[in-house]
Amino acid sequence: MQELNGFSVPKGFRGANSIKVQLWWAVQATLFAWSPQVLYRWRAFLLRLFGARIGKGVVIRPSVKITYPWKLTLGDYAWVGDDAVLYTLGEITIGANSVVSQKCYLCTGSHDYMSKHFDITATPIVIGEKCWLATDVFVSPGVTIGNGTVVGARSSIYKSLPANAVCRGNPAVVIRQRIMPSP
Repeated sequence: MQELNGFSVPKGFRGANSIKVQLWWAVQATLFAWSPQVLYRWRAFLLRLFGARIGKGVVIRPSVKITYPWKLTLGDYAWVGDDAVLYTLGEITIGANSVVSQKCYLCTGSHDYMSKHFDITATPIVIGEKCWLATDVFVSPGVTIGNGTVVGARSSIYKSLPANAVCRGNPAVVIRQRIMPSP
């Protein structure tokens, strides 16, 4: 069983010094969170200021929580909905034209429950282009979601999902293929 008195965050784990981390958390709690809903460019500017790679036309709501923006990449026209959590202990990449709906939780970090000191780990999450994660989807560390995939509301994703699929459940499974109608 774990002995938490020996736990420590590995050197460089956060990807920035403690001053930058604390400054971001202060900016996120005030200038980011208090900004009017329509000020998407303002929030994109703040994220870029802290090292996030943000594409053009990104829609990110003021209630979104991002642990370390320097570990975040949002493609052109990506949307991140109200109360979504991007727990960027590891890198999170969200592709162009993808939607992460309200209350989604993308979790790149965990603990090794078999280690004596409950060692912390981080593994990237990649959401492809033109994906849609419906409301309240949980994505676990190390997951990749293929381009064009839709994940149903309240689903939990523990393993990578293929491209152009419609998925749902806990754990999320492929229900059918996502086939776009001909023009």
